[in-house]
Amino acid sequence: MGMTRKELLKLLGLAGAGGLLYIADRLWPFRGPEQEDGVRLTAGESRWRPAYAVLQEEGRLAERIEQAYSIMENCRLCPRRCGVNRRAGQLGFCRAPEKAMVYSQQPHFGEELPLVGRGGSGTIFFSNCNLRCVFCQNWPIAHEGWGREVSDEELAEMMLDLQRMGCHNINLVTPTHVMPNILGAVRIALQKGLNLPLCYNTSGYELAEMVRLLDGVVDIYLPDIKFMDGLEAERYNLAAASDYPQMAKESTAEMHRQVGELTTDEDGIALRGLIIRHLVMPNRVAGTREFVQWVAANLSTKTYVNIMSQYRVEFMAFDYPLIARAITSEEFVEAISWAKEAGLTNLDERSLSHYALHRRRVP
Repeated sequence: MGMTRKELLKLLGLAGAGGLLYIADRLWPFRGPEQEDGVRLTAGESRWRPAYAVLQEEGRLAERIEQAYSIMENCRLCPRRCGVNRRAGQLGFCRAPEKAMVYSQQPHFGEELPLVGRGGSGTIFFSNCNLRCVFCQNWPIAHEGWGREVSDEELAEMMLDLQRMGCHNINLVTPTHVMPNILGAVRIALQKGLNLPLCYNTSGYELAEMVRLLDGVVDIYLPDIKFMDGLEAERYNLAAASDYPQMAKESTAEMHRQVGELTTDEDGIALRGLIIRHLVMPNRVAGTREFVQWVAANLSTKTYVNIMSQYRVEFMAFDYPLIARAITSEEFVEAISWAKEAGLTNLDERSLSHYALHRRRVP
């Protein structure tokens, strides 16, 4: 066609508004982030295998599953450390039963470009959550628990169905409280031919010791880091979560230790590595400046970071004056400027496209 996707976006004025970005994503061959940082495997180097397959060959995956399920008997899968016996039917803070509850599974084209490619990211949305954010955009699923219980065998079939559809990864959304179920399902699916990267898509409210159980299982970590200040984390959560910043930082550092910077194949499709999401919120309540400085100082300036502009006033956010509005163009331009000042060099392409669009609106 004689034009790259990036050139098309520039020609269209970066009308980032989802429609044109989506059209460009679907019509132009995927090339991945057009940035210097990040690691790409050439065709000669692409003998890639999912981490869990190697762990299974080493005879360690079954032991890891048994260890994870034993934690459910005195549940401490997350920082809540409820201590209930979920295997005996007791419910903790997240209200999750022993079996995983799933709301939906489908190819998703709204994720980061290295996850989406041309076939989409194979998302499985789990019900319930160990946070209670007042601005939750998926509150019927996370707060109300909409969904149905599935066995590990059924969950494995969902993963295999997504692979058959041509998805590039298995994207596990809100997985913290069902981590044992995921491990059990992965082993079953592996034995039936699963060969996709696992993407652990989490709120960031994790225990580093639980993340260590996933070492050698998960290929791609996709945590949010929502807040950098404990008072703000507690203010905008329906249950105490003042330890959120510390838990998110400790667990994200462990994720980075395991998988490092994002690695893609020759087509720019993510194979392994860390992607961090950070949602810019009104009136600086998310601590964006502190976030980008922490990433640069504690992880790597080459860490793939998605600074997101799509904050919406959802659920109970109308009752909280400081977050009862959308962010302004000035706030988003400020956020990206802070990221650049901190030295971050691997910012999400859509973040940069939206930045260019917002910058035009700033007087």
